[in-house]
Amino acid sequence: MNRLLHIIASPRGSLSRTLTLSASFLEEIKKKHPRLIIDELDLYTEALPDMFSETVSGKYVLLEGKSIPVELKPRWKEIETHINRFMAANIILLSTPMWNFGMPYRLKHYFDVIIQPRHLFYYGEKGVEGLARGKSIFVVSTRGGDYSANSPIRSCDHLEPHLRVIFDFIGVPDPVFYNSEPMDTGGEELCRELLNKGLEQVKKLVPELL
Repeated sequence: MNRLLHIIASPRGSLSRTLTLSASFLEEIKKKHPRLIIDELDLYTEALPDMFSETVSGKYVLLEGKSIPVELKPRWKEIETHINRFMAANIILLSTPMWNFGMPYRLKHYFDVIIQPRHLFYYGEKGVEGLARGKSIFVVSTRGGDYSANSPIRSCDHLEPHLRVIFDFIGVPDPVFYNSEPMDTGGEELCRELLNKGLEQVKKLVPELL
């Protein structure tokens, strides 16, 4: 059964322009694939496990090829729950704004939780091997300024490049992005135009076959 994990990295709920656009994607994919299971993960209401010293030490245990020791298992159970939830989905929809040229802190926290050795990647004879191969990842993003290809501040976009590195690292080298910009610097009228355009454009990202 196909499963989509919708990762919400905006805290603004119904006021979020990012979520307004991704809602259009979800509406279209449910229309085309009515049996699709949708799992919603709101990073601002979910209690993500903290990555303290003893928790992080588990990462190094795994890197050494050993199993998580008994004393760390209670904390690692939470981490593995999030890893399993991510790995159970064959489609990922990530809804994220750009904050201060990069990703919101809760999204970074989430990646720090789930990207663990022998779960999402391992070091083999050829170097890093991603373990999330075969997933389809779609990113819907909004930005206040214009960071598009011909923009003089293109190099300030540390969101899309960072996400591409992360997804390539775990075995998904071809995520699909829809970036709506500039949502703030062009005024309210342009913002409305971009939203209206985006509502139609994100529908075109939805694959015919899953």
